[in-house]
Amino acid sequence: MSLLPCSCPLPCNKTKSECQTKSTHHQSESSTSSSLLSQPSLPLVPSLSSQPQSSSVDHECLATLKGHSSYVSSLAVSEKLLYIGSSNSEIRVWPRERRGYSPGADHDRNIIAIGNGAVKSLVILGDNLISAHQDQKIRVWKIIDENSRRDQKYKCVATLPTMNDRFTALFSRKSYVEVRRHKKCTWVHHVDAVSSLALSQDGSLLYSASWDKSFKIWRTSDFKCLESMEKAHDDAINAIVVTRDGFVYTGSADKKIKVWTKKDKKHSLVATLTKHLSAVNTLAVSEDGKVLYSGACDKSILVWERLTKEDDGVDEELLHMSVVGALRGHTKAILCLAVASDLVLSGSADKSLRVWRRGLMENEGYSCLAVLEGHTKPVKCLAVSVSDSDSDTSYSCMVYSGSLDLSVKVWNLRVSSI
Repeated sequence: MSLLPCSCPLPCNKTKSECQTKSTHHQSESSTSSSLLSQPSLPLVPSLSSQPQSSSVDHECLATLKGHSSYVSSLAVSEKLLYIGSSNSEIRVWPRERRGYSPGADHDRNIIAIGNGAVKSLVILGDNLISAHQDQKIRVWKIIDENSRRDQKYKCVATLPTMNDRFTALFSRKSYVEVRRHKKCTWVHHVDAVSSLALSQDGSLLYSASWDKSFKIWRTSDFKCLESMEKAHDDAINAIVVTRDGFVYTGSADKKIKVWTKKDKKHSLVATLTKHLSAVNTLAVSEDGKVLYSGACDKSILVWERLTKEDDGVDEELLHMSVVGALRGHTKAILCLAVASDLVLSGSADKSLRVWRRGLMENEGYSCLAVLEGHTKPVKCLAVSVSDSDSDTSYSCMVYSGSLDLSVKVWNLRVSSI
């Protein structure tokens, strides 16, 4: 891997081999390609966004991390490290300090783990790195201190579903669910790519979404599968996010977003949000959980705000969220979203990133602070970290963007708070 200077401002009642074969191979490939296709925009949803206001933010591309042999499919950041998942199953790590980007760094040490199948999602839980893969598995890796790791790779300490989960489910007829016509598998298994991961606020639960149209809930203390929402959607689930107060949002290729919450020890459906005209590719929630952002192939980012029981006399349990408008500016499908402080960041098949901020237009609406360009192919994933404010008038954040052009770009943003 090298750095270039940046010039831009699961067992089942079938055989093992049958079970490991994609249950919906055609669907999976379709989901991948369709997420890049741009569809007609949303004509009836009002726009919330203004034109770019570059004077509100200073941005700089610090580095371009190159050397991947396949496209970058997922990113995660810890306090000191950047984790990069690729479509060829590799997971790499980079120190976040600028000196770690130097051309003289030992790039052979960057590959810390190799799974099976593309790395679709990454999350960090304490001293564990959790990865979701195209081969229908979730893997847990023990993080090794970078100062003493030398050339050691991270150790895989668990593969989900665990052996105990698989053995327990194997002999119970009630444990089998139909995954497609004339084929059943145990409920603890995903039978297609695991597309997205999310953690509960306290880190006690791990949520996994899959192209098999289901999502599952795992207890992180022993990684036991607690629950599976089968046929949660009519098509592949591409994204899952969880709010601080426990609401779960799933976005699907069926064009719908569904809202779930835990009742009587089980998750149940609260609402279905149906404004998008095409596959929902990505979701993000505000830090307080009151605003949901959804990106789709219809080129727009929809902004949803939580209803209260006082809003027009509507019962919050009935609708939960209401769309208030769209952020427009991208010219192709929205592929990734991230939220940090009062910023919303978006990556698109149009090869660009956009930085949005709420409340700059007479305390309403959103302003596009900047358009970050430099990738030569679609921007597939984003990660962001906010630095402590060093003044009353501004703060800074680091933004990492992964692309189909096999690179990761490192951006520094300084945002004015006035």
